[in-house]
Amino acid sequence: MYPIPESDRRRFRAYRMPAEWEPHQATYLVWPHNRDTWPGKFELIPAAFARIAAAIALCEPLRLIVEDDGEIGAVRAMVRAAARGDDAVMRRIEIFALATNDSWVRDHGPIFVNRIDPVAPGPAQIALDWKFNSWGEKYGRFDLDDVVPQRLAARFGFEVVEPGIVLEGGSIDSNGAGSLLTTESCLLNRNRNPKLTRVDIEDYLRTYLGAINILWLGEGIVGDDTDGHIDDLARFVARDTVVTVVEEDPADANYKVLRDNLARLATMRDERGGPLRVERLPMPPPVVHEGARLPASYANFYIANGGIVMPTFNCPADQIAAQTLVRLFPSRRVVGVPSDDLIWGLGSIHCLTQQHPAAPIKV
Repeated sequence: MYPIPESDRRRFRAYRMPAEWEPHQATYLVWPHNRDTWPGKFELIPAAFARIAAAIALCEPLRLIVEDDGEIGAVRAMVRAAARGDDAVMRRIEIFALATNDSWVRDHGPIFVNRIDPVAPGPAQIALDWKFNSWGEKYGRFDLDDVVPQRLAARFGFEVVEPGIVLEGGSIDSNGAGSLLTTESCLLNRNRNPKLTRVDIEDYLRTYLGAINILWLGEGIVGDDTDGHIDDLARFVARDTVVTVVEEDPADANYKVLRDNLARLATMRDERGGPLRVERLPMPPPVVHEGARLPASYANFYIANGGIVMPTFNCPADQIAAQTLVRLFPSRRVVGVPSDDLIWGLGSIHCLTQQHPAAPIKV
């Protein structure tokens, strides 16, 4: 759909995508069921999901999606074990059935924008249902994933608008004040929106997400089948602060890509015109399975109410990454989830979660 309808341009001037650290109503998580995503390792994956679920529910309500009602009891038991029987944690978890093709709700789930103009007409919050095409039609069916926002809206009663182009949640990161991080290798890839130019894509980001300052990094890390999602590279951790992964070994395949992104960040400004403060996270040593380099990155952490859930890879860099996140989020509890097996699905904790921000109070 292009050009953008004038009615949408007018309506969405009052809305902006919140930062992930702003208060959440809940988090969405889709229990694993697609064995093709973790070939040969699927039996190890539910335990990792249970740990993710328990870590999130320590902090906020969790909306946990399963394939059918018959799974609910077993899934609840696994999560309860991961939560060590904590009844307070379990009370924050709602488990319900909704058919999906896969678990990557960051990319096919709803992306919410909140009304920033207290007197503007319309709901306090709108969910955006971008098209999902399985990262450029790389895999099998994606018809069920593509309608997840509509089906969640029917269950939870929020309004949904379809911008009409392909966009995944892992490809963008917002500071909540109008600055948006993304990558050229993903959003400008011809396997998403081949008829749209960079200017066109920016028009959509400005119109529907309230972006006034779009910050473009270059390419993604080795093994990233999303063509370079931002959530493996760099994340806003405050309005004027970005944390980015850096590879110190010049012989590593990720060295040049990450140095290029670091150099770009050093020249960037926030929406007020001030320089960005750039913090660094290490990269873990290469994680390889069946000869394939996997997209392991500490940038793939999730910010929950009062907590950070981060991937770990059983190496000394885990502690450095955790200490960095503790320093950047001093009021939040940092919880590590072993992700050596999880990353075989080519994604990690942030890829598997999607926040439902708290709605502003309507005047």
